[in-house]
Parts: sequence; structure tokens; C-alpha cells
Amino acid sequence: MITFSDRKDFDPRLLLPLFEQTDWARGRTLEDTRIMLEHSDVIITGWDRDRLIACGRVLTDYVFRASIWDVIVDTAYQGRDIGTQLMQRILNHPDLARVELFWLCTRRQHAFYASLGFSDKEQTGMVWKRRH
Repeated sequence: MITFSDRKDFDPRLLLPLFEQTDWARGRTLEDTRIMLEHSDVIITGWDRDRLIACGRVLTDYVFRASIWDVIVDTAYQGRDIGTQLMQRILNHPDLARVELFWLCTRRQHAFYASLGFSDKEQTGMVWKRRH
């Protein structure tokens, strides 16, 4: 049975295997992941007993805007409606009830997010990348 949680007090090492399954989060360090968890406003995780199998996180002002990041479902658990449940828990989280606009930055799974009510009509945005 899959359970979901909005607690942030889990071992950040548990996120690293999920990150390695993606091309955008692969190689993140434990220290950076710890800092990310500490500074994310809302985090929803999915668990199969003590195994972390899904996550998504939100940065927000709690009123006007929220941005959703790092939505990942373990490849072994995909196709089981876990991503839908994860996103519904984010969008319906009580701390986010006043947020009027959720932003989601993704290049993948557009049909999945559209099925949840997201639209790609809002094409406003730019990005600045820090050079290392």
C-alpha cells in the first residue's frame, strides 16, 4: 500500500536514488539535497513502507504564486496512478489553498499534466543559469 506524507523530516539520502532516475536531477549531492529540503515550502512524498518512491515539491508565497518542482515517481512504480495522487495532494494541500496560480516547469509528460488541468497557453518566462 502506498502512503503519502507532507513531512520534511526524512533522511535526504532517500531522495538520491529518485534523482538518479532523471536527467535533470542526476548527480545532485546529499548536502545540496538537504539544503533543498530545508528551504522548500511544501514537499509531498510517496512511500511503499520505508521506501521513498515519489516526490514533488513547491516553492510559494502562499497567496499568489506557487511553482512545482522535482515531480518524480520511481520507474518501478509508474503507471499506478501515483503521479496523479501526488499532484492532487500538492494542488489540494491546505497550506496552498489560497494560491491562485501554480507554475510547473517541465519539458515532459505534457499530456499527463494537461489531464490534471494544467495549460501550456501561458508561455511567459525566462531563465538565467549560473555558470559554474
